[in-house]
Amino acid sequence: MGTDEYGDLLLPSGGYRRLKSFQLAQLIYDITVHFVKLYIPKASRTCDQMVQAARSGVQNIAEGSIDAATSAKLELNLYNVARASLEELKLDYQDYLRQRGEKVWNKGEFLYAEFVNRRISCKKEFREFIVWAEGRSSVPLRTVPYKSVLVANGTVLLIETASYFLKRQIQNKSVIFLENGGFSERMHNMRTKKRKDH
Repeated sequence: MGTDEYGDLLLPSGGYRRLKSFQLAQLIYDITVHFVKLYIPKASRTCDQMVQAARSGVQNIAEGSIDAATSAKLELNLYNVARASLEELKLDYQDYLRQRGEKVWNKGEFLYAEFVNRRISCKKEFREFIVWAEGRSSVPLRTVPYKSVLVANGTVLLIETASYFLKRQIQNKSVIFLENGGFSERMHNMRTKKRKDH
C-alpha cells in the first residue's frame, strides 16, 4: 500500500495542544487545583471530585484527538466525556457559590461582560483580571473570601467557553465522519479498489 493510500486511510489526528478547547481545559485544570487547595476542605470529597473532573476534561480531549486517526466514533465519544466532566465541574463551582450565599454572574452584570471581553486564555490573564476586579471591589466584610467568588465565577465562564469549542469540534467531526466514513469502512473501500486495480 503506497504512502498516499496510507495517508488517506488515517485521518488527521493529534495536535491537541493547538485546540482552543484543550488550552482552556488545561487552564481550568490548573485553576481548579489551586482553588481546592485554598478554599475546599482537604477531607471533603468535593476536593478530589473537582480535580478529577477538571483532569478528565483535559485528558479526554487529548485522547480523543489522538484517536481521531482510526476512530471518529471514539473521538466523538471522548469529546462528549470531556464536555460532561467540565459540566460536572461547573456545577461544583456553582454549588460553592450558592451554598455560601453568593450569586453566579449573569450576562447583564459588569464583571461578566468585562471577563468575556478580555478573552482570557492563560493564567497570567486570569490572574490580572482577578487583581483588577479585587481593586474595584467595594463589598463589605464577609465570611467568604471575595477572591474565591471571583475565581469561581471566572472559572464557570471559562468552562462555558471550553464547552462551546468542544461542541463545535463535535459538530465538525460529525460532518467529516459522514463524508469519509469510519476507519473500517475506509479500509474496506481501499481493499475493494486495490482488487479492482489488479
